[in-house]
Amino acid sequence: MAAATALIWIALYYLPIGGAIFRLALPLPLVLLQIRRGFKTGIEGVTICVMLLATLMGPLRGPLVLFPYGFLSLWLGYSWQKGWNWWLSWSVGVSIGTMGFLIRVFVLSVLVGENLWVILTRAGAALIEKGIDVFNLSFTPDMTQVQMVALLLIITQEIVYVLCLHALAYWIFPRLKSSIPDPPAFLENLVSLESN
Repeated sequence: MAAATALIWIALYYLPIGGAIFRLALPLPLVLLQIRRGFKTGIEGVTICVMLLATLMGPLRGPLVLFPYGFLSLWLGYSWQKGWNWWLSWSVGVSIGTMGFLIRVFVLSVLVGENLWVILTRAGAALIEKGIDVFNLSFTPDMTQVQMVALLLIITQEIVYVLCLHALAYWIFPRLKSSIPDPPAFLENLVSLESN
């Protein structure tokens, strides 16, 4: 499972296509390992994955799989193994994903020698400008507001991503003789593939 995660990470990092699919599949092998074998084995799987990637990709790029995918796989595996509800696993997963994304932006900024947060700031500014144009407002945002919108974009992305991970695991894991807790009632129709 650690090798499968490492291969998915390498494919995500180097291949120009399939990024969204690889990103959705990335934490699931380690989550499945942890659900089947326990938390200690999950930690060993993440450690082996990081060591393998550090060997293949180098000591800086390889361990980036931890942020957020390694820690997210540990959290989701632990919470699903314990049978905790989706609200808890989802909310903490979004927090782990957001922090991991910010750490990854920082490390990659150091690696390339440029501030990559500027790209996110530009996206936040473009969203604010679009909103000003659509609603015909006479408003000039300051830098703090632009930074907050950029952070909200990241959080929104992680909310959708972690929900998709939950739905994908809910569909796939029972077919692999593992299961996760049932979704909340109002999400059950959204994530259920079988029609009653």
